[in-house]
Amino acid sequence: MLWPYTDDMATMTVKSTYALDIETARSLEDMARRWGVSKSEALRRAIRAAKRGPAGAPKALTALDALQRSLGLETQTAARWERRVRAERLATSIRRESK
Repeated sequence: MLWPYTDDMATMTVKSTYALDIETARSLEDMARRWGVSKSEALRRAIRAAKRGPAGAPKALTALDALQRSLGLETQTAARWERRVRAERLATSIRRESK
């Protein structure tokens, strides 16, 4: 016979052990204190937030990739532009380096 589960049943949890560096452990404690929850709940919230979508660099890199694709530059055109910009920078540099 299976145990009848209802909506009133407690949420199942899995106890796990992780090794955190001191800075991360302190950050977790700070978040938990600020949010008024346990460290476990703070960690669950952080993981859920990370799962919902990329933050920081990945969004910025995605935007940069989209911008670069929208320009439709070919490799050769981009290389010519890079050489021209480098030459302009060198020509207007206070510190002229000889090669």
